[in-house]
Amino acid sequence: MKRVDFGSERVASNIMQTALPLLVAQLLQLLYNIVDRVYIGRIPGEGTDALGAVGLVFPVIIIITGLTNLFGMGASPLFSIALGAGDTKKADDILHTAFRLMVCTAVVVFVCGEYLAAPLLTLFGADETLLPIALPYARIYLCGTLFTMTASGLNPFINAQGFPRIGMLTIVIGAVTNLVLDPVFIFVLGLGVRGAAIATVLAQSLSFFFVLSFFRGKKTQFRLKMPWYGGDALKMFPVSARFIHARDIVGLGFASFVMQATNSLVQIACNNALLAHGGAIFVSVMTVVASVRNILDTPPLAVADGTAPLIGFNYGARHGIQIKKAVRLMTLIGVSYTFAVWLLVEWRAEAFVRIFTDDTTLFAPAAHAMRIYFRAFVFQALQYSGQSVFKALGFKKQAIFFSIFRKVVLVVPLIYLLSGPLSMGTDGVFRAEPVSNIIGGTACFVTMLFTLRRVLAAL
Repeated sequence: MKRVDFGSERVASNIMQTALPLLVAQLLQLLYNIVDRVYIGRIPGEGTDALGAVGLVFPVIIIITGLTNLFGMGASPLFSIALGAGDTKKADDILHTAFRLMVCTAVVVFVCGEYLAAPLLTLFGADETLLPIALPYARIYLCGTLFTMTASGLNPFINAQGFPRIGMLTIVIGAVTNLVLDPVFIFVLGLGVRGAAIATVLAQSLSFFFVLSFFRGKKTQFRLKMPWYGGDALKMFPVSARFIHARDIVGLGFASFVMQATNSLVQIACNNALLAHGGAIFVSVMTVVASVRNILDTPPLAVADGTAPLIGFNYGARHGIQIKKAVRLMTLIGVSYTFAVWLLVEWRAEAFVRIFTDDTTLFAPAAHAMRIYFRAFVFQALQYSGQSVFKALGFKKQAIFFSIFRKVVLVVPLIYLLSGPLSMGTDGVFRAEPVSNIIGGTACFVTMLFTLRRVLAAL
């Protein structure tokens, strides 16, 4: 497959060549969980309860995604900068350090998760009705932690080398497998929620082996050195990278981890507030809203992720003009798209709800909640642009701060304030999102502009 040349002056073309495969890949990545929810919501006799139960597992899934981003998204900008500077030795050390961190963390998460799944789900709001459904799904899903973290975590390194289509195939293989296996395990074999989790784990394992085959193949410039392939175990974990690169990776990736960890915190806060003010049905409503948000969020995230390696490469190569063009185009695409999405949700919210459930009792409250939730969605594009630039340039403090600021400082307090003391009930839970988008998105973007101006002046 043709390799993208990040050093060329065709900024718009490079972004599209990288972002479009990423968009397809990320949309298909959603199928791992979205397809589960679509089928789960239609399980005869327990679809609505099952949908709420899976919603309670969201925080666990989000944490695993956050840990994956901690190492994958933390290391890939450093990897891109090293490539732009022509330092392939440093890039190789960064790759292997990130891989080691992913494997070790995945094992720890699996072991701890299996033991703590029940108390965690109870903490997240599971009761005697939802816990028996949520617990088996969580425990089976955790069995695929190693596959999930390494396949998703190594994918940014494929994109950073200029092979976004191969990165897309990593996701396509797993998503299509999941799409095919879900109805078989859920309905044909009659395994219900357990079947959905089994199908997901099997799909993730196929993505994992495809990624390994790439990093042991001829296209990659950096071959993973692993003892079970006859490599030298010591080379797998270079001494020079064990501390210095691990510190830098975790420092920069902590912003991505915080974004996911705070998403988990927000999900827990939403579930607790909704249970208190509306009951279990509103946890199912939130599951539908969050699922739609995951789908509609994907294009601006793909553009931001596709622009990041271009910014990082040109920062390492000291090409300021290409950086400025990339940031401008990324922001324009993001703002235009999110504005169009807001109009679409206002017009056809009910159509999105019907994707996930046939339960007519959910149609009206879910559509109403969705319209509230997506107001000021356009400001989310500003947040993504700011965060992407900070991470691509290696500015970890700013990236971490604005991750914490919007979710922890703004969203969580607003959920309890608007739903409780201000007496907005369940509407207050959903209104916390647009308010935080306006404040957090604007602050992040404006700070990024001033920071970028100093960086360009130095280049």
